[in-house]
Amino acid sequence: MAGDAWFMNSPNQSLGFILANRGFDVWVGNVRGTHWSHGHVSLSEKDKEFWDWSWQELALHDLGEMIRFIYSVTDSKVFVVGHSQGTIMSLAAFTQPDISGMVASAALLCPISYLEHVTSRFVLRLVHMHLDEVIMTMGIHELNFKSNLGTQVMDMMCDGHLDCDDMLSAITGKNCCFNSSRIDFYLEFEPHPTSSKNLHHLFQMIRKGTFAMYDYGMWKNLKYYSHIKPPIFDLASIPSLLPIWMGYGGNDALADVADVQHTLKELPSKPDLLYLEDYGHIDFLLSVNAKEDVYDSMLAFFSSQLGTFSSY
Repeated sequence: MAGDAWFMNSPNQSLGFILANRGFDVWVGNVRGTHWSHGHVSLSEKDKEFWDWSWQELALHDLGEMIRFIYSVTDSKVFVVGHSQGTIMSLAAFTQPDISGMVASAALLCPISYLEHVTSRFVLRLVHMHLDEVIMTMGIHELNFKSNLGTQVMDMMCDGHLDCDDMLSAITGKNCCFNSSRIDFYLEFEPHPTSSKNLHHLFQMIRKGTFAMYDYGMWKNLKYYSHIKPPIFDLASIPSLLPIWMGYGGNDALADVADVQHTLKELPSKPDLLYLEDYGHIDFLLSVNAKEDVYDSMLAFFSSQLGTFSSY
C-alpha cells in the first residue's frame, strides 16, 4: 500500500485528515515500487536492478531518509505512524541509533516483526506452494496484482483451492467495520506494486519465524553480511525511552496476536496498547468507526507526548 491509504475515507474518518485537522504537519511517505515512487536517476521500472530490494531497504533507506529529511526541514523529532509493512519498516529502522534518535514517538497499527503465526489462508497457500521462489526463478522482479500475471495468480488460487467469495477476508482475516460497498473505490488505488524480492523476504520470515535481514543463501550471506546466516533485527536495541503505541486486533490474520506478543516480549519498553477483539487487518485503516475506536486513543497518546496539541 502507499500513502494514499491514509486518505481513502471521509475527512472525519481518515487518519491523515484527522491529524492535519488537529494541527499536525502530516508528511505522507511513499516507498519505492508504489505508483508514486517510480522515479530513479538512472534506472527504469523495466530494469531488474530497479526492483532489487525488500522491506529491509524500505526500512533502512527509504524510511530512514524520510525521517532524516523531515527532521532536517522542521528541526524537530518526528512522530511516526505505520500500518502493517510500515510497522516492520519502523521497528527495523528503530534498531538503528542514527534513525531512532530523530523519532519522538511511534504509533504502530497491526504491528509486525514476526510472522510465524500468520493464519491467512490465502498467504499460507502461497507460502506452501513456494510461489515466491517460483516467481524469482522465472525472473519476474515486479509483483503487481493488478497485472495480467497477478490476475492469473488470483484466479489460480481461487479455482478449487480457496473460497474467494470474500477474497479480502481470505487474505487479511475477517474485518468487522469498514464499508464494503466502497471496495471498488479502494481498489482504484490499492494494491500498489512491490518487488518479488520483498514477497520472498516476507515469506522467509513466515517459514523461519525470524525477524532478520534478507537471506541470500550461505555464500552470498558471507559476501554481504560476513556471516552464514542473515543478521537479526534486535528489538532489544530499540531505545527503552522511545514511546510506542500499538493497536492490534483479534481477527487479524496477518498480524496475529501471538506474533504481537512475541514482539512485545522482546521490546525493552512497555508500549501503550489498544486491543480490539473484533478488528481485522484492514479495519485499523478503513473502519468507519476508526476515529472513535482507534485514532482517539492514538491522539491521546501523542497528546501525552506533546503536552497539548495547541502548543505543537
